[in-house]
Amino acid sequence: MGINFQVRLEREASMNFEIMPVVLFGSIFPIVIGLLLRLPTLIIERKQKKQWSFDWVKFTAIVLPSFYIITMSILPFTPLGEGFLKISEIIMIGSPTIQVIAGVVLVIALWIVSSKSSNN
Repeated sequence: MGINFQVRLEREASMNFEIMPVVLFGSIFPIVIGLLLRLPTLIIERKQKKQWSFDWVKFTAIVLPSFYIITMSILPFTPLGEGFLKISEIIMIGSPTIQVIAGVVLVIALWIVSSKSSNN
């Protein structure tokens, strides 16, 4: 379903010369998939009586680079970054695979970083 929608967006973008919907879909769709993958665990953790904790090391090492990759794949196509920001080489070489991986990792790691710890 996601591939069909992306192909349709790419076809419309080639006719209208408007690439922003394709870029947004390529960046936001993996985040939605990551949310759906993590949702069952979130429901289970929500039912348990545990305290929430936040791991800053994992946040800095995993979440921030993933957020950077997703942001740098969108920002050069917006009026804010158009002509000012260059697309990173890692995004150009690995796109859209690197965006998909970064989006899924971003959401899953964000939930892991802010997970519940056992109540002693």
